Amino acid sequence: MNGPLILVWLAVIVLAVMVWRREGVVGLKEGGVSALGIAKTLSLRLPLALLTASFLIHIIPVEQMTRLIGPTSGLAGIITAALVGGLLPGGPMTSFPIAIVFMHAGAGVPQMVALVAGWSVFAMHRMLAYEAPIMGWKFIALRMGSSLILPVLAGLFAEGIVAVVGEIALP
Repeated sequence: MNGPLILVWLAVIVLAVMVWRREGVVGLKEGGVSALGIAKTLSLRLPLALLTASFLIHIIPVEQMTRLIGPTSGLAGIITAALVGGLLPGGPMTSFPIAIVFMHAGAGVPQMVALVAGWSVFAMHRMLAYEAPIMGWKFIALRMGSSLILPVLAGLFAEGIVAVVGEIALP
């Protein structure tokens, strides 16, 4: 068992004890039923998302990808990755498998940090479907203007950390 998995199990145990103390066995059963429902949804979607990513690996031109957002692409690659991240469609079930494709195509670690940060901050699909109708375009303009640099900063910070600690192997 690796460190992160041990931490997750410890969190589950601590939270289970807290629920049991607060709501008893009923709370534990309700939590379990909820978790099984989520697991059912994920078990239907995740294999398809991973297959999609695996097929994309064979379609995306690896040489061009490495040149655009590879480890030696620097600031230009970080900016490109942040913009691409903002254009990734859908939620984590589609975006992270696509990110896996980029990783396997030779993307650099700082560029991948910028890509995921760009997806988190910009998420065009979310902005158009939810944010614009609910919050309005003025709010979007303010939010985008005030957070525009964040994915690039995340990529640059990651680049600095990698320079200090060494290259980080991506899964």
